[in-house]
Amino acid sequence: MVSDTSKELYILGLTQQGKAFRPSDWAERLAGVMSQFRPGGAQRGSHLGYSPWCTPTAIGNVKCVIIHRDLRDYDVRAWDFCVNFAKDNQLQMFDHKPELPPAAAGSKRSSE
Repeated sequence: MVSDTSKELYILGLTQQGKAFRPSDWAERLAGVMSQFRPGGAQRGSHLGYSPWCTPTAIGNVKCVIIHRDLRDYDVRAWDFCVNFAKDNQLQMFDHKPELPPAAAGSKRSSE
């Protein structure tokens, strides 16, 4: 469950069943689509870097995207796009940095 008071939403590259989500560059792709949503709006060349409101990262060896609540305040449709992406692909979401079990945190390819 995602809290309305949390500042960040973590979308993990793990399905609800605990399998790694593919393709392996999904986090970079999602963050790339969101690159235009940034403080001050899209600017020339803003597509060349990630928005501070949507950043790809990893927790252990699990890819994730961190979505900042400021994105929702800036453009609720962009926020909904990210949340619905996670829901449609049955990805795990957390309103805090999740603690991963050792098997998930250390495994690079849990579904291959």
